[in-house]
Amino acid sequence: METRKQITVLLLLLSLILALLPLTANRSFRGSPAELLEEVLQSETSFSSDQVAGFIVNEAEDVQLFDLRPGEKYSEAFIPGAVSVPYAAFITSDPDIWLRDRNKRMILYSSDDTEAAAAMAYARGLGYDNTYFLRGGIEEWIRTVSATEYGGERITARENALLETRRRAAGMYNELRSLPDSLKAKYLESMKFSARKLDGGCQ
Repeated sequence: METRKQITVLLLLLSLILALLPLTANRSFRGSPAELLEEVLQSETSFSSDQVAGFIVNEAEDVQLFDLRPGEKYSEAFIPGAVSVPYAAFITSDPDIWLRDRNKRMILYSSDDTEAAAAMAYARGLGYDNTYFLRGGIEEWIRTVSATEYGGERITARENALLETRRRAAGMYNELRSLPDSLKAKYLESMKFSARKLDGGCQ
């Protein structure tokens, strides 16, 4: 992340932690804002668009995506398999509702890094080390995965595999977006968060 984004995330984390002190007073909130910022900036706490596309295409059972954008934005377009949990609900509820399955990597995303990184820092501050965020958010995912093209004359086996993963993930994304409103409404209803669903395995 560039310096401006680092400062933005730091300010968000500081304000978030101060705002949530009453909520977390009965739980141990570990780490200082500086330590949490350091975690956010480590590459091990986030995934790239290509990594997430690979999880989707391979139907990884140990991954759950959470879309932190407002519900109406989620309804317009979302990454396949993601459950809608708006940011405000995520940071004002008991994170155990969403993150209790420690055997899964919980990947948070929003439009860009800011909300997802802050939500991840909040969750990790409460001990949920199974949380990560999608670098660049859904905007980067769309740019990288949905709008992918190859313009060269020659392609390596590695590039070909990456391109194929992107194409398959983009196909799934576009298929969901193109559903008629009636079918989309049914699909979205089936994707509403259920603690039992997430606790009992993959959807």
